[in-house]
Amino acid sequence: MKILLTGVTGYIGKRLLPLLINDGSDVYCLVRDLLRVDDIHKDDQNVSFIQGDLLDKKSLEKLPKEIDVAYFLVHSMSQTSKDFQSLEEKTAENFKSYLETTSCKQLIYLSGISNDESLSKHLASRRQVENILQSEVYALTIFRAGIIVGSGSSSFEIIRDLVEKLPVMVAPKWLDTKTQPLAVRDVLSFLNNAKGHTEVYNKTYDIFGPEVLTYKTMLLEFAKIRGLNRRIITVPVMTPRLSSYWLYFVTSTSYKLARNLVDSLGVEIVGRPSEVNSILNVEPITYSEAVKLAFEKIEQNSIISSWKDSFVSSNRLKHKLHKYVNVPKYGCFKDYKERKVINETMTLDKIWSIGGSTGWYYGNPLWKVRGYLDKLVGGIGLRRGRTHPNSLHAGDSLDFWRVIFSDKEKKKLLLYAEMKLPGEAWLEFKIEEGKLKQTATFRPKGLAGRLYWFSVLPFHAFIFNGMINELVRVE
Repeated sequence: MKILLTGVTGYIGKRLLPLLINDGSDVYCLVRDLLRVDDIHKDDQNVSFIQGDLLDKKSLEKLPKEIDVAYFLVHSMSQTSKDFQSLEEKTAENFKSYLETTSCKQLIYLSGISNDESLSKHLASRRQVENILQSEVYALTIFRAGIIVGSGSSSFEIIRDLVEKLPVMVAPKWLDTKTQPLAVRDVLSFLNNAKGHTEVYNKTYDIFGPEVLTYKTMLLEFAKIRGLNRRIITVPVMTPRLSSYWLYFVTSTSYKLARNLVDSLGVEIVGRPSEVNSILNVEPITYSEAVKLAFEKIEQNSIISSWKDSFVSSNRLKHKLHKYVNVPKYGCFKDYKERKVINETMTLDKIWSIGGSTGWYYGNPLWKVRGYLDKLVGGIGLRRGRTHPNSLHAGDSLDFWRVIFSDKEKKKLLLYAEMKLPGEAWLEFKIEEGKLKQTATFRPKGLAGRLYWFSVLPFHAFIFNGMINELVRVE
């Protein structure tokens, strides 16, 4: 079977790809930026990565014409309310136009449960995309999912932040909203089992877990599983703006995403029963089972994807990594340091483990202060951490940085700053001629950028010195 997969660098797409490969399918993956392709699939003969942008109709001409099944797994949750609806409509229209020129028999679209009379802008947009994707040329299969629970999912990580940080929560009234959480493994089973299954052609199904729970119940159940005693008090006076700030300051989400989530969280997400479970042989697990399974993955360091690695968590970067690979040389301030490397393997392991729970090897309290300050001015802070303790790929989030280039064999790691700055910043580590070369580059924007650089220069003097000394130190 020949399959076209979109959204392959996203949370669901990255997990679905191995399942499609294991079934023996030939998979064509549409990506905005080839730099974001995981090395693990680059040499797989059954997988082809094609660079294209769904907003650019002409770029889709490079896609194959001979395909059997396509997956549409893209959405614009990260965009502002002013433009995300038009962007989603345009991507759907462009994809449909391309698909109708191919031999595709089935398109599978992952949408959202939208049975409440009052829909959020995002759920209403998903409904519109469903309508656009309808075609007389191919069959459309729509799965409408609610809250997805799994290691690295946005709902899981937000609930985890709230439960583990707040013994007592004074929370918005939307915590009493009903929903039917679904384990990510079950979402993947529905998507995978549906391909080529004629019984689900031109059908729409709600997919959901076996329990109807409130968000409050989900938080308390999560706390119980973690062995934590938590108390939640809901209040009716918290406005959407205050609710957004509450999520933003306590969790690792950006304010933009927090506001979009708050708009959706007041809407009941309860599915309509159907025969889809028996048709596709999927028996969804309970919420508590999904949470326990997620922690098993975390403990085994086997998280395949995380919402934090999506650009949905970014305040600055917009899709194209290659724009930031070539660090500017002119009009910049630089902090360059080099040290002789005694044990190259050890130093590389340290570099590839930097950030997250490991920290930055020197001056960690100051890095945390910088994260807190960033959060206060609307940035992302340090709370995103990292998905894997010692593996980095282009596109991964790393505290308030984004991985732009990562090649351990070439001994080079390049990071781009996503904290709030009056300019742009890069941090590069590379080993050449037996030396570790560490370069912090800052391209200021206006007078504010120049004042910022000179104000932090005294801290750079010992933070960056201490960091490079620790990276080359033999333990």
